[in-house]
Amino acid sequence: MPTQQPQTKPVQGAQVVGRVAALLRLVGRKPEGMSIAGLVRESGLTRPTVHRLLASLAAEGLLDHDQRTGNWILGPEIFLLGSVAAARFPVEDLARPSLRRLAEESGESAFYSIRRGHETVCVLREEGSFPVRSFVLHEGVRFPLGVASAGTAIMAFLADEEQETILSGWERHAGDFAAGHTERVVRRNLEQTRMAGYSVNPGLVLEGSWGMAAAVFDQLGRPIGALSLTGIEPRFRPERQEFLGKLLMEEAHRMSSA
Repeated sequence: MPTQQPQTKPVQGAQVVGRVAALLRLVGRKPEGMSIAGLVRESGLTRPTVHRLLASLAAEGLLDHDQRTGNWILGPEIFLLGSVAAARFPVEDLARPSLRRLAEESGESAFYSIRRGHETVCVLREEGSFPVRSFVLHEGVRFPLGVASAGTAIMAFLADEEQETILSGWERHAGDFAAGHTERVVRRNLEQTRMAGYSVNPGLVLEGSWGMAAAVFDQLGRPIGALSLTGIEPRFRPERQEFLGKLLMEEAHRMSSA
């Protein structure tokens, strides 16, 4: 009897799903979306492959092509799917009260980010009263763990083995952020965060844009998210950091205990 050849279609199908998911995440990084050149560069896929996948996603309503900018942006089907999924994850009910208190008491913009694998994703925002704001962080923005204040706050309280796994391949993990977030800098930030209970990002993502964050934990003591405050450097002077850190830790503890 002839030897049966192994089935390759499931593997190929899984590869396509992975590529589609990667493109959707890249497009969702910023409200203005991303150009096809940016998607090719960031995904590592060939331009014909990216174009074919984008066209298929657009046909299903998952992506739109912005004729004005030429960028690809998330489509209406993503909104509908997200609305249904939101009912299963009551982040709004849990985090919104804390964000409002943080924004009101500090005057800064307050955010809640969740952990997704080796990334953080900003999911909620509450604007503060201070008129000058930092626009580095907004809903949908993703950062590698260890980058920005939320990613540092979460990573600092992961198990040592998990931290070392990330740090062992740091440059690949951090990507474009590796230049400003060297392994030495990140290790120091993680240690300082563990000691203080909150993280401080001194303009490492964007010069002049500072942030602070405190981790939120699940019932098993694992970091699952982080509350953060962002703004311009003068609003995060050392003499004010203790006050802001205390606010963040109080609200993070409140969410962790809910």
